[in-house]
Amino acid sequence: MKTVQHDMTSGSPMKMILSFTFPIFIGNVFQQFYNMADTVIVGKFVGTKALAAVGSTGTIMFLIYGFVVGMTAGFTVLTAQKFGAGDMKAMRQTVAGASILSLIVGLILTAAFMILMKPWLMAMNTPADIFADAYAYIMIVSAGILAQMLYNLLASILRALGNSKVPLYFLILSALLNIVLDLVLIIVFHMGAAGAAVATVVSQGVSGLLCLIYIAKCVPVLRMSRDDWRPSGYLLKTQMRIGIPMALQYSITAIGTMMVQSSLNILGSTLVAAYTAANKIEQVVSQAYVALGTTLATYSAQNIGAGDVPRIRQGFKATTWIGVIYSFAAAALVMTVGKYMTYLFVSEDVELIMGSVDLYLKCAGSLFIPLAIVNIYRNGIQGLGYGLLPMMAGVAELVGRGVMSVIAAQQKSYLGVCLASPAAWVLAAALLIGMYFYVIKIDLKNIFPGQKSGNDLS
Repeated sequence: MKTVQHDMTSGSPMKMILSFTFPIFIGNVFQQFYNMADTVIVGKFVGTKALAAVGSTGTIMFLIYGFVVGMTAGFTVLTAQKFGAGDMKAMRQTVAGASILSLIVGLILTAAFMILMKPWLMAMNTPADIFADAYAYIMIVSAGILAQMLYNLLASILRALGNSKVPLYFLILSALLNIVLDLVLIIVFHMGAAGAAVATVVSQGVSGLLCLIYIAKCVPVLRMSRDDWRPSGYLLKTQMRIGIPMALQYSITAIGTMMVQSSLNILGSTLVAAYTAANKIEQVVSQAYVALGTTLATYSAQNIGAGDVPRIRQGFKATTWIGVIYSFAAAALVMTVGKYMTYLFVSEDVELIMGSVDLYLKCAGSLFIPLAIVNIYRNGIQGLGYGLLPMMAGVAELVGRGVMSVIAAQQKSYLGVCLASPAAWVLAAALLIGMYFYVIKIDLKNIFPGQKSGNDLS
């Protein structure tokens, strides 16, 4: 397999962003299939309560996944910057630093989640009739954090070098493996929710190992010497300064979704199952926003490494237009026919659940544009090397979700639960737009004086 790296510091920003985003989008959708396959197969072959059990751990899954993705993406921002600057020696040292830090943090996360999981599920009001299955499922997922860390770190490294296709190929293979293992472990061996978790962890590990083999054989620029494995304390500190706030950004968002889940759990396992199905549908559609954000992070990092502020502005403008146009199409889809995807997830009580699925999708779809802004601007600003500023957008999301969750819990309102995430998107999007103008018009102007303004959003 031929190695492919892309310099994103020249050429048409719109064309480059589209071509880089598409493989990431497809890859993100397949990554969603890990948990979605669990949800579909468990719901179909085990039952609604087992579906609710897997769904009740969704916010914890999001916390684990989000922390890992945010941290590994943050650790490799410097990798993209050094690649954009043409400093291959320093680039390899950033890869070594990211690997060391990821291993240490991954071991800590594994121990912490496995120790705290039972009281955590109890604090989230997990219904008693699904508690055992939920606990078994999420404990196995927690034990496999290092497998998830391996794939996401190596995929982030490849993307930092402009290669978004190879991680997609391996992710597709492992997603298909996950489906096969789900069917075998659940239908043949009757392992229930626990079998779905085992399938997820094994598949994630396979995708990580495939990335590792590819890098070793096909990416000579990443062949490390002994000296490369001695990153400076300053480099490690810088990677922590960018990576940990990015991980915490996702964690803060996850805490908000846990508050929503706690309010939802009070309403019973049927509405938990409905919300789970609707949330999975929305997550598949919204992976385009995640992909656009990932692309802009790499684009921004390479171009800030090259010191080209006008080109960074062009990238933000192009990505925003793509996100807005996609939002109209996605909203039209989920708000009209999205509810019929309920049949993918359950085989019983479909008509009862479908109305609740439709309500969630209408609430979410009506505010997809703020969701696009959140993903695009947060990641783009992080790619420029700012860690703490975007994290404040996570605080805004937490406030939005928290307020709506409290109202929903007090009123025992499913509508309140459905409105929690949209409220968070609106608050965070407004804050991020303000941050963008501060970074571009004030901070970077001071760092790179004398550059022409270029195309801007204003």
